[in-house]
Amino acid sequence: MNCIKIHSDLRKVGKIFSEHGFKAYLVGGAVRDAIMKKEESDWDLATDATPEQVKAIFRRVIPTGIAHGTVTIHIFGREIETTTFRTESDYSDGRHPDKVEYAATIEEDLSRRDFTMNAIAASLENGELIDPFGGIADIEQKTIRTVGSALERFAEDGLRPVRAIRFAGQLGFNIEASTMQAIGMPKILKKTKGISVERFRDEFCKMLKTQKPSVCLKLMEDTGIMEMFIPQFKICRGCIQNDGRGFHEFDVADHIFYACDGAPSDNLIVRLAAFFHDIGKPECRTTEKIADGSTLIHFHGHETESAKKAREVMRHLKFSNEEIDKVSHLVKEHMFYYQSCWSDAAVRRFIIRVGIENFEDLVQLRLADIYGMHRVPLQEGSPSYLGLAELKGRINKIMEEKQALGLKDLAVNGGDLIKEGIPAGKKMGAILNELFEAVTESPAMNNRETLLEVARNIYREKYS
Repeated sequence: MNCIKIHSDLRKVGKIFSEHGFKAYLVGGAVRDAIMKKEESDWDLATDATPEQVKAIFRRVIPTGIAHGTVTIHIFGREIETTTFRTESDYSDGRHPDKVEYAATIEEDLSRRDFTMNAIAASLENGELIDPFGGIADIEQKTIRTVGSALERFAEDGLRPVRAIRFAGQLGFNIEASTMQAIGMPKILKKTKGISVERFRDEFCKMLKTQKPSVCLKLMEDTGIMEMFIPQFKICRGCIQNDGRGFHEFDVADHIFYACDGAPSDNLIVRLAAFFHDIGKPECRTTEKIADGSTLIHFHGHETESAKKAREVMRHLKFSNEEIDKVSHLVKEHMFYYQSCWSDAAVRRFIIRVGIENFEDLVQLRLADIYGMHRVPLQEGSPSYLGLAELKGRINKIMEEKQALGLKDLAVNGGDLIKEGIPAGKKMGAILNELFEAVTESPAMNNRETLLEVARNIYREKYS
């Protein structure tokens, strides 16, 4: 491949640079994706114009990273990150270059990039490709290879090994042998350990969004990166679950990996919950000898321990409180076991406990859990499938009938009770909770007259 198609807007941008005596090239992921015939990604440009010169040429330019030669051009309704050709010196902090110097050519600029597949430039005029490091061949061979020495590239930025692993899963590529070997070397692991937890977290989330997160997660485990950032996971490896009953084919670690594969790729919360849903199993593992001489394996209470660990890890990785609460709640509730004999009140209590807004995510987590047992989706018509379908139907009926699922759904409120002579405070709160419990058991009671009468009786018998 010698060239790629250049969008008309990019051609216009290139013409503006050219008219002012400068060169500009499309670089990075956009070029890689175009070669792979993938959907268009964000545009990044490299140019011989300095940031000040770019600001003089275009009307709207934001100095997004001017210390590193980067500005963002706002044009044609787009944001185009534009960086001056540059070379970089040592990376004392494992992330930022100690000194940035402008380079004379695009080839020199490409030499500082991480992987050959990302070190290709395209002319904005005709799409002609500049590929000094064999990136096109590596893309065609689905290979991730560093530009030059892997040890040097990874020593420059400790995130690069994590990115290599993420790209392997995201693109379906293999990591070239010497590149892979370098990732697990003590010197490089030390650099990687020094990156901020936020940078790791962002890459971790991108891994979970890939088609098969198990690929990335296994590579992270094999290289030692998983243990550095999520040490709680280590004891999941080798924690056997298969006791002959056929529930599980894999140990806890692989089950978690495959459960992530089974969760929807467009739902990060569920994929995070899939990763954490059984992480507490090793601490809860017990065995039981039964009459026939065989041994059963149990993990009683593992959902509570796993939810606790999910909070611990996610706090360390600085996820938002909202994300932590959602994921840990799903993990804690993932062992629900519906039976047709549940009363309507039991279904309502289940909704109240889980939260109707979390139910679909909980179902998706259950499906992922089932997939992770044998890498087989839940079979339509199976008892579990029919049970989930029945539960969904019963919940839909409750929602359609607008049955009370919280104090706000009661036909009376605190103001109504005050008018009945019941003072505000703990006693009123207790009475409202009793009313809600009664309505949960019998929805027909949720009318004003009935509830006021019950409230008066409770107050008279317990508090007056």
